Amino acid sequence: MSEPSFASLGLSGTLAAACKDAGFDTPTPIQVQAIPPLLQGRDLLGLAATGSGKTAAFALPLLQRLAAGKHLAPRRTRVLVLVPTRELSAQVGEVFRVLGAGAAHRLKIAVLFGGVSVNPQMMNLRGGADVVVATPGRLLDLLERNALRLDAVESLVLDEADRLLDLGFSAERERVLAALPAKRQTLMFSATFPPQVEALAASLLHEAIRIDVATEPGAEPAIVQRVIAVDAKRRTELLRHLVQEGKWERVLVFVATRYAVELVAGKLYDRGVYAVPLHGDMSQGRRTEVLQDFKDGRWDVLVTTDLAARGIDIPGLAIVVNYDLPRSPNDYVHRIGRTGRAGAAGMAVSFVSAATEAHFRLIEKRQHMTLPREQVPGFEPVDIAPEPLPGAAAGGIKGKRPNKKDKLRAAGTK
Repeated sequence: MSEPSFASLGLSGTLAAACKDAGFDTPTPIQVQAIPPLLQGRDLLGLAATGSGKTAAFALPLLQRLAAGKHLAPRRTRVLVLVPTRELSAQVGEVFRVLGAGAAHRLKIAVLFGGVSVNPQMMNLRGGADVVVATPGRLLDLLERNALRLDAVESLVLDEADRLLDLGFSAERERVLAALPAKRQTLMFSATFPPQVEALAASLLHEAIRIDVATEPGAEPAIVQRVIAVDAKRRTELLRHLVQEGKWERVLVFVATRYAVELVAGKLYDRGVYAVPLHGDMSQGRRTEVLQDFKDGRWDVLVTTDLAARGIDIPGLAIVVNYDLPRSPNDYVHRIGRTGRAGAAGMAVSFVSAATEAHFRLIEKRQHMTLPREQVPGFEPVDIAPEPLPGAAAGGIKGKRPNKKDKLRAAGTK
């Protein structure tokens, strides 16, 4: 059986050529399964590993439907893509621009996110936009200013749908949904989909097709996962040792707080490692600059919070380090998914101390895996696990109730 092509999935010659120009040689499994039903206007829930081409899987059929549909005058928004972070909004918008550049009817794509002045985005919306890619908070701000309307939206996409469906986004999500037509195509894409949001997803979808290529044999990214036992107070020293001795380049390091971002990046830099911080307290301009410089290879190590855990594509990212373990097993999947993308090999390293061993065992249980613990000579741990507090939940796995961090993320400030 011949390998499928973009043209064989029902895409136009223009879009097939755009795929080739973008370096997409053959469609990925999620694209093969999602594009035909999306061209038919079906609702869809798609699960696929990070780096598997989910953005193009929905952008390509929506661009074709836009080209085939009636062009509204004045220009009205027909496709709305909701994303949880500012960085992801810019990335998704760029995919639409690149793949839609050859359309006979020039499409206008607006990318809306907070952390920057609202005025340029309002100016850009003058004359309307065919496609809007937005974080919920900034979208609502512009709706309140009457800068755009959503009553002509034909297709709604929730990218990183599990994040947008959790409690942290509930108020903003409901207000956006109230501004949309009841009759529309709804698409949801993510690498993970916890059971607690399944019912809510079902209520927003109509006779949806469910595609799950994340669990198919061979679908897992080629990521080598390592767990290194180390005392918490020696993690920075161990990280410096691994980077310098292993000559690691383009390393993404996840820590728990913004304070830790600055602290770890600063200590690494002082010890001769080209490390840079990235967190939500930075201006959007600075965040964009740091991320681009890291992609361009001007820094070897980027230290960040879960701000960069979802959707961000960093070509050639070789190594992810969980300096602090993620609170949620699902966040573990998204974090390590920053490497091993598009068929490339990658490595994910997690530091585990005596105090976090129980938490990592729960992550292993939820992810149906067991990983050996390594020790690096000279960094053998000596600490002993503390006694758990009476009634404390083992491992600290994140529950459903949003905390302060969740609310900040929902507001687009994380």
